[in-house]
Amino acid sequence: MSVDPRRHRAARHAQPAARPTAEPAAGAAAPAPRKQPITVERITDAALEVVAAEGYDALTIRRVAAVLGTGPSSLYAHIVNKDDLDDLLIGRLHAEVVLPAPDPAAWREQLVGVYGQLRDLYLRYPGVSRAALAAVPTNLETLRVGEGILAILLAGGIDPRTAGWARDALSLYVAGYALEQSLVRQRRRNEDQEWVLSHDEVVDRFAALPADRFPHTRRHAAELASGTGPDRFAFALGLLLDGLRPTAG
Repeated sequence: MSVDPRRHRAARHAQPAARPTAEPAAGAAAPAPRKQPITVERITDAALEVVAAEGYDALTIRRVAAVLGTGPSSLYAHIVNKDDLDDLLIGRLHAEVVLPAPDPAAWREQLVGVYGQLRDLYLRYPGVSRAALAAVPTNLETLRVGEGILAILLAGGIDPRTAGWARDALSLYVAGYALEQSLVRQRRRNEDQEWVLSHDEVVDRFAALPADRFPHTRRHAAELASGTGPDRFAFALGLLLDGLRPTAG
């Protein structure tokens, strides 16, 4: 019967202390350095190393095993599959999120701050937010952040169902925003991706469109292409938050 490694992560016991050994005789060859044991923490570290250097598309069990200097089979004693690895990655990033004490007078600002942290963490590892888009959170750190966001919404007077749906919508937007930004940055590094345009090129192309077919796009080209990524991020979060109304009473 196979054993699910996830069931045993929280129940791992400390290794017993090593027994003292006799010192090697003079002139004896020094023993070969002992390999570090494979652990969930080392697997997660190696996976993040792959994503940071090569992007999320390069992340495979085999690639992580190569970074650790072992074979893929060694990892399956600690993780179930790629989805399990994704859960560990997102959990590790969520562990860095600092949650404020919910403040009914500042709940909007607190949500923007928490989601801004998540955006920056996702952008640090190109494409990793893809792992968060369809995942069912099981990692305790991911659940901790979800609980904190829910607490902020409830403190703001949002009813529980609306708060739950709003949390999902906000999280989806942040993960999607980070994924788009990561893809654009990746494509700009490739010389053959000539269709990735600069701001000025976008304005010029909009302004050059046929006036009879695209009158509004042409006339407002500068406005349509205006704003930085962070500006647009804050704007979109604001739109979502504007739709939330505290429950009366």
